[in-house]
Amino acid sequence: VQLQASGGGLVQAGGSLRLSCAASGRTFSSSSMGWFRQLAGKEREFVASIGWSGGITTYAEPVKDRFTISRDNAKNTVYLQMNSLKPEDTAVYYCAANLYGSRGADYWGQGTLVTVSS
Repeated sequence: VQLQASGGGLVQAGGSLRLSCAASGRTFSSSSMGWFRQLAGKEREFVASIGWSGGITTYAEPVKDRFTISRDNAKNTVYLQMNSLKPEDTAVYYCAANLYGSRGADYWGQGTLVTVSS
């Protein structure tokens, strides 16, 4: 089972990025998927999650109204659209599958670095 995250990079404050996470090895169409991030020197934290059908989404307070999570079950892929980025969003972003709410997950991707310059 592999979760391959992509789309990270360097962007100026106020800009946008779209992260993608493609799953392989098994289908996650009946599992929750989501994103976590780890800021430098801090523990990994929850960012957003989406239910198996895409109908239920949950966001951490710092990203609410700026980030949007979505999924395409036909492609076994989850996305994170990040708008109005702030320097404090700078982190390594990890996709995950089969979440335990905001506490953790069974499967993790390798992480993609997002750097927001001021």
